[in-house]
Amino acid sequence: MARIQKPPPGKLVVSIIYSSMDALAECISNLEKKFGRVMSETLEISCEQEAKYREEMGEKLVRRFYAFEADIPRDALPQIKAICHKLEPAFSDTIDDYHFRTVNIDPGILTPSALVMASHKEAGHKIYLKDGVFAEVTMIYAHGGFCRLPWTESDFCDDEAIQFFEEVRNSFDILEPVEG
Repeated sequence: MARIQKPPPGKLVVSIIYSSMDALAECISNLEKKFGRVMSETLEISCEQEAKYREEMGEKLVRRFYAFEADIPRDALPQIKAICHKLEPAFSDTIDDYHFRTVNIDPGILTPSALVMASHKEAGHKIYLKDGVFAEVTMIYAHGGFCRLPWTESDFCDDEAIQFFEEVRNSFDILEPVEG
């Protein structure tokens, strides 16, 4: 019989698509109050999903990834997604009870073997966790690097993003190579 194990913690990684640098700065300040200091971040990455968000968020959207210093338990992802979801309206323009976001915050957990992102949207490759939150294995670490999967958004495969994921992965004490 297999022994039930509690997996080691991961690093909180947050993807933020934004249209306002001021909203981004305030958003990061709020996230640091909730999750601790940012340990690493990317430069701006072109948002390939701009058409999807254009009506709500405007044009010239960009994405940045942030990682936080503190380790987090892997089963905390639904609670973290709820916190991020509640934070978005604080940086929105509201017209007739509709929030036009200036930031889109998507959290995930990076471990030595994978990047798992949280979502409120169901899809065939996502696993339901709880409280309306699904988990998507967005990238796996195999053959010495992060590998995209058929559903991985191209923003996550940008050289800047891959370098960031590698840097965060290197912050773990890895005793042996982890292959997917």
